[in-house]
Amino acid sequence: MLTAKEIRESFKDFFRSKGHQIVPSAPMVIKDDPTLMFTNAGMNQFKDIILGNVPARYKRVADSQKCLRVSGKHNDLEEVGLDTYHHTMFEMLGNWSFGDYFKQEAIDWAWEYLVDVLKLNPERLYATVFEGYVPEGLERDNDAATFWEKHLPKEHIINGNRHDNFWEMGDTGPCGPCSEVHIDLRSEEERAEIDGLKLVNAGHPQVIEIWNLVFMQYNRKADGTLEPLPAKVIDTGMGFERLCMALQGKKSNYDTDVFQPIIGTIGKLCGKKYGENEQTDIAMRVVADHVRTIAFSITDGQLPSNAKAGYVIRRILRRAVRYGYTFLGQHQAFIYTLIPTLIDTMGDAYPELISQQTLIEKVIKEEEEAFLRTLETGIKLLDKVMEDTTVSGSKCISGKDAFTLYDTYGFPLDLTELILKEKGLTVDIKEFNIQMQQQKERARNAAAVETGDWIIVREGEPHFVGYDFTECDTEILRYRKIKQKNQELYQIVLDKTPFYAESGGQIGDKGTLINENEIIEIVNTKKENNLSVHIANCLPKDVTVTFRAVINKDARIATACNHSATHLLHEALREVLGIHVEQKGSLVTPDSLRFDFSHFQKVTDDEIRRVEKLANIKVRQSIPLEEHRNMPIAEAKAMGAMALFGEKYGEEVRVIKYGSSVELCGGTHVANTGNIGMIRIISESSIAAGIRRIEAVTAAKAEELVNFQQDVLKEIRNVFNNAPDIMAAIRKAIEENGELRKQAEDYLREKVELVKDQLIKNMVDRSGVKLIRFNAIVMPEIVKDVAFRIRAQITDHLLFVAGTTEPSSGKPLLTVMLSDDMVAAGLNASKIVREAAKQIQGGGGGQPHFAQAGGKNADGIVAAIDKIIELAEI
Repeated sequence: MLTAKEIRESFKDFFRSKGHQIVPSAPMVIKDDPTLMFTNAGMNQFKDIILGNVPARYKRVADSQKCLRVSGKHNDLEEVGLDTYHHTMFEMLGNWSFGDYFKQEAIDWAWEYLVDVLKLNPERLYATVFEGYVPEGLERDNDAATFWEKHLPKEHIINGNRHDNFWEMGDTGPCGPCSEVHIDLRSEEERAEIDGLKLVNAGHPQVIEIWNLVFMQYNRKADGTLEPLPAKVIDTGMGFERLCMALQGKKSNYDTDVFQPIIGTIGKLCGKKYGENEQTDIAMRVVADHVRTIAFSITDGQLPSNAKAGYVIRRILRRAVRYGYTFLGQHQAFIYTLIPTLIDTMGDAYPELISQQTLIEKVIKEEEEAFLRTLETGIKLLDKVMEDTTVSGSKCISGKDAFTLYDTYGFPLDLTELILKEKGLTVDIKEFNIQMQQQKERARNAAAVETGDWIIVREGEPHFVGYDFTECDTEILRYRKIKQKNQELYQIVLDKTPFYAESGGQIGDKGTLINENEIIEIVNTKKENNLSVHIANCLPKDVTVTFRAVINKDARIATACNHSATHLLHEALREVLGIHVEQKGSLVTPDSLRFDFSHFQKVTDDEIRRVEKLANIKVRQSIPLEEHRNMPIAEAKAMGAMALFGEKYGEEVRVIKYGSSVELCGGTHVANTGNIGMIRIISESSIAAGIRRIEAVTAAKAEELVNFQQDVLKEIRNVFNNAPDIMAAIRKAIEENGELRKQAEDYLREKVELVKDQLIKNMVDRSGVKLIRFNAIVMPEIVKDVAFRIRAQITDHLLFVAGTTEPSSGKPLLTVMLSDDMVAAGLNASKIVREAAKQIQGGGGGQPHFAQAGGKNADGIVAAIDKIIELAEI
């Protein structure tokens, strides 16, 4: 029986023998594609080639790609663990042809690999082909059917509808018919009872799709029409975990050696055995699946957070914690302890797991512990909701309350239902679904972008010249209109551009397109599917003429200073803190830089000063930039260039070298470190477990900071009459202030005691109630203190009412204090003070025994006091 590792390598070996270049998996977290957060299919890393934005380096490619499907239309999250074959993170084996071979070779090689190489039983295989779609004039894919007939009997070739057998990248773009390979893994007895033909695409867990062969031959335009692609593309994707199940004779992906080692470790931790209880089995599958997703996301640079991709990862982790908490009895963090087992099973194929093991474990452990605390808080809140519901006589809690628990505390509906069921309660599912739908609508509307078709002005390949020039003559290749948040913008692609497109943490350039008739402002430059897209508020009147593209040079220079500074700081951090420090993110703007790095404790002030000093030594050394463009990546690594995990590098890279600082980088940099002028670190903080962040300024902004700090220091000196030892003067002032405060507090206590004694001396008896009235101009804190001191001394039949005016503002304040027996008799200070506050044009409230209200009209104080006494009925 082939192991998972052997199956993965056999696929690569087979397609290598067919002339395919084997490429590494791209990161699972996508950074430069606004349409996707995660790689959800093997083709994602080739989108720019498929769209025709860049030429294909290789006509034939194959790989094993790590994918994640938990958002958008490809959302399998709620299925994971409940069945045997859905996953969040999975591997997709794929082979591609960019304008080379097409349907016949793709089908022949799929058959050869599955049957001749892997020895799958051909009698158990089925193929689907596109049946056609009359409204769009699409005929049945007879070519694919004919090619399959060489290998399969006609009855094993099934017509599939547009939903199952016509693949589309999105609402627009490349698309085409596809042909799925399905396998029947049922026993011989089951197969004899029901023909597998009837179960293809019917949701049977043992009659499943294992490989999809996509034949991209059309381009869908914004109006929905189809046009032929100039270069046809083969894009195939085979589920690695499903293939392992088929080859290892299992009935579930989770029974293969992909998952069993992890499930075994979970069982030992929980004291439970897999296969004995359906609920615990589901929980083990959920945890085993999710730990892979979380670990790979962290290695790709995506930490759990409350925004976008980070929120998705946090939600997955919390789902795993919740299943462990509810069904496996794990009320302490435990998922992080599964990482060594994961590395044993996948570390050979993905060495980034090994190199980042400590970081992965620390991030997961902290997230687990934080969510377990949140879970306990949520359970307490649910207890309160259940109590209130029971008191009201209902057996059903509101869907709104259930949604708040879900949205704020990560409580999935099924967990709420489980806890409610134990108490004999239910939840209003309809109202919950309404709340969920409204949230989805809000998110969809916030992110919605209407995109028109690209209008081709002229053919050509775009070139970035911004490393060498800040302006150049250029022509428009294409443009399109987009609409986002009711704002219309235009995206423009130029044949030559000095504009740097936002990527690698560096923001995009701004500037202008100029000709003799007009000036078009470029408000941003973004990278989309490897295209530099220039964003403008309006389109030139004539898009066919030549323009002068000019970037904002001052902003570019300031940005370059900050970007080069991140390289110097990175090297200095590694020297001061240790070589475990690795970049985990950055933001480079003209005003400042932000640099995130792996480190497991706070960076001390002394360490910050040492890092800053080392970096500034390099600045003063005026080290010239040594730049290597289009260097083979092996050479770059040989010269010590640091590659960042989670970044996708081609076979040729750009190397930025300042002396001993050597990094792979596509950003813009200064020609000499001396141009940076100065680096000043302005903050250091934690952003996640094991991840720290420093922020810094350089050049003119550093000078501004120093000037500001000097001005502040000068003002402080002036305040202290230019004392020769300013620190001694400040310490003395603090000590004197403390002494004065103590004296003031002592005086206030004496004042309160005097006022209390005088008021008690003057109190009157009304119908057996001790009434104390207080009307004066005093500070609010004195009134409150007096009220509680009186209540402590007079414990029954007490009504204290005060109408006072704040000395500095002249604002009136009403105060009501009642003894416990007065409250027990039905009086409520909060209700009384709210009603009386109308006399001073104000409002307030408090507790049944003590309440206050502020207002605007001090002239109404006496009337308000009288109203309080009236409402107290004494």
